[in-house]
Amino acid sequence: MPFLLTPGPLTTSRGVKIAMLADYGSRDIEFREIVKRIRASLLDLAHCGPNYECVIMQGSGTFAIEAALGSFCPAKRYKTLVVCNGAYGERAAKILNRLGRPVVTLDKGDSEAPTPEDIVAALNADRTISHLWIIHCETTSGIINPIEAICKAVQGRALTIMVDAMSSFGAIPIDMTAWNIDVMVSSSNKCIEGVPGFSYVLAKRSLLEESEGRCHSTVLDLYEQWTVLEKTGQFRFTPPTHALVAFQQALQEYAHAGGLPARSARYKHNAEVLVKGMREMGIETLLSDDEAGPIIQTFLTPRDPNFHFDTFYEALRQRGYAIYPGKLTKRPSFRIGTIGQIDEAVIRGALTAIREVFAEMKVTDMHPLES
Repeated sequence: MPFLLTPGPLTTSRGVKIAMLADYGSRDIEFREIVKRIRASLLDLAHCGPNYECVIMQGSGTFAIEAALGSFCPAKRYKTLVVCNGAYGERAAKILNRLGRPVVTLDKGDSEAPTPEDIVAALNADRTISHLWIIHCETTSGIINPIEAICKAVQGRALTIMVDAMSSFGAIPIDMTAWNIDVMVSSSNKCIEGVPGFSYVLAKRSLLEESEGRCHSTVLDLYEQWTVLEKTGQFRFTPPTHALVAFQQALQEYAHAGGLPARSARYKHNAEVLVKGMREMGIETLLSDDEAGPIIQTFLTPRDPNFHFDTFYEALRQRGYAIYPGKLTKRPSFRIGTIGQIDEAVIRGALTAIREVFAEMKVTDMHPLES
């Protein structure tokens, strides 16, 4: 199987894979203890105080996103401001529209970060905005949004701050207590390096208590999921047992390797090696170095008529490297992830494979293809 150079699912360690060889019953004492430890570990990693809770939800990251939006966002009178600078902000706005929840968007295109001034201006322009939804790392381009600065800029306002940290949590610092973040969502198959199967919502306990009966869905109701987890240690519906056990192993390996500082340093080095190698070939990046984070790198498609992405993708995969299959940005581009259980050796191997594929395809003009 190839190395997964994607922003999740991603390449996992042998230990994480081996952990999934055991079968657990959803009511087993050992399994319930694993779930309890995971919830506590996630709260600790996000620097949550005693007034926060962790609610685990079955399903992909978007399940947690819809659960949080449906459980916490107002249904009338007030509005949620969704910051859009890529496909995932747009998805959050789409969910709110589908739910019939009042929403306004701040559109920054797909390669520009919002400034604190942008957020303050939007809030001043519409006093009915009570909730803010913003993405930490927008993997459409890989850009990092200035969450800390935005949180400080809106301090003192009656505003519920909700952060999608799907692709950043565990590799980029986030302090929910110090930054006064009310809600954060992420999933198992990202920077902690677990496998797909569940997502989670970290939220202030008061918000959970106030959300009783508000959610549009039985399955995605965070209040109901939380109360059952608290009372019984069990899930309301069949949990992804193997994914949870694998995640517990991933958390242990994460701590043993040096936690967030070590994880962040490895990912940053991966990104630096990749970007340097691609630029040496003549490929340009969508973002500047101070805009791009260490999670995923977006490269502008060469204008050479011999370049065909599907051929490029499959030839790389045959050589053992699976990149993200397709573009999301408006400018023609492709993306390569730099997270997961990979290091400089893997990145250099991928660069060698890319050079070989370009030569095989007879791609020589690396200037960007314009839209």
